[in-house]
Amino acid sequence: MSRLTRLALSLAALAAIAAPALAQDNYPNRPLKIVHGFPAGAGTDIVARLVADPLGKALGQVVVVEPRSGAGGNVGSEYVAKGPADGYTLYLGTAGTHAINVSLYKTLPFDVQRDFAPITILGDVPNVLVLNKGFAPKSLQDFLAYARANPGKINYGSSGNGTSMHLSGEQFKSFAKVDLTHIPYRGSPPVTTDLLSGQLQAAFYQVPTLLGQIKDGQFTAVGVTTAQRVKAIPDVPTLAEAGLPGFSSSTWYGLFAPAATPKPIVERLNKEVTALIRGDLGKKFEEQGLIPWPTTPEEFAKVIADDIKKWGAIVASTNTKLD
Repeated sequence: MSRLTRLALSLAALAAIAAPALAQDNYPNRPLKIVHGFPAGAGTDIVARLVADPLGKALGQVVVVEPRSGAGGNVGSEYVAKGPADGYTLYLGTAGTHAINVSLYKTLPFDVQRDFAPITILGDVPNVLVLNKGFAPKSLQDFLAYARANPGKINYGSSGNGTSMHLSGEQFKSFAKVDLTHIPYRGSPPVTTDLLSGQLQAAFYQVPTLLGQIKDGQFTAVGVTTAQRVKAIPDVPTLAEAGLPGFSSSTWYGLFAPAATPKPIVERLNKEVTALIRGDLGKKFEEQGLIPWPTTPEEFAKVIADDIKKWGAIVASTNTKLD
C-alpha cells in the first residue's frame, strides 16, 4: 500500500469520526418534527403544538407536528423508534404509549426502554369525569346512585382500549363498585361527538382535550381524577372530594428521541424544553389543564420504569383486554 493510499484512508477515517461531532455542533440546521400517535385534535396533538412553536424559536428552526395514529399510539411509536437518530424526529409519548401498552400488547415492534431516549416529561395529565348534559345525574353522588340502580346501562367512551381514558374508567368501576359499559373509539374526537349526541353518557377525558367544552358548559364535569384540583377548572372538585375518598389517577406526556440519538443532542433538547416549561410554556400548560413537570432524562427514565410496574398491576387487576 502506497503512502498516498494510506494517507487517503487515514483522512477518510478521521472524516468518519468527525462527521457526527460536526453534525452535533451544527444541530439543528434544518426543520424538526414532533410525531405523536393519536389523531389531530387529541390531547397529544394539542400539547405537541403548544411545544412546537416556542421550541422552534429556541432552536432557530421550524418545528412541525405530525400525527401518526393507530394501535393505541404504537404506530407513531414504532415510526420514531425505527427512524433516524439524528435529533430531527422527536416523539411526544404518553404513559399509555410508554408504560401501559407494555402490559396490554403481547408483543410490540419496539422496546419502550431500549429503543427511546427520554428527553423530559412535559406535564402531569389529569383526567376528568364528564357526563352528557342531558343525562339525569348532575353530580358524582347522583351518578353513583344511578349507576348502582342501573348496572351495565351507562356507556362510557374512551380513545381506545388501554388508554388512560379507559383505565381511569376501569379504576373508577373497581374503586366505586359500579358496572359501566366501556365503548372504545379510535381517538378522542369521536368520543366527543357521541357524548354530545347522547349515545354515550360518560367519559374520562384528559382535561386538555375537552377544556373548552367544559368551560362552555357543553358537558357536566363531576370531578377530576387527580389528588388536587386543576387550575384551569378550579370549580370542578376532585373525585375524592366529591364522594370517592382516596381515588386518584393521572398520567403524563413526555418528549422522546430514538435511542441512538447522540447524548449532546438529547441534553440540548432537555435544556431548551425544560427552560420553556419553567417559563411561559408551563403557564400555557396550566391554562390547558396540565400540571407542568420538567425532569432530567434520568428522572424521566425512572418514572417510565416505575409506571410500567404500576400500570401493569392495574391492567392485571382490572382484567383489561384488547378487542
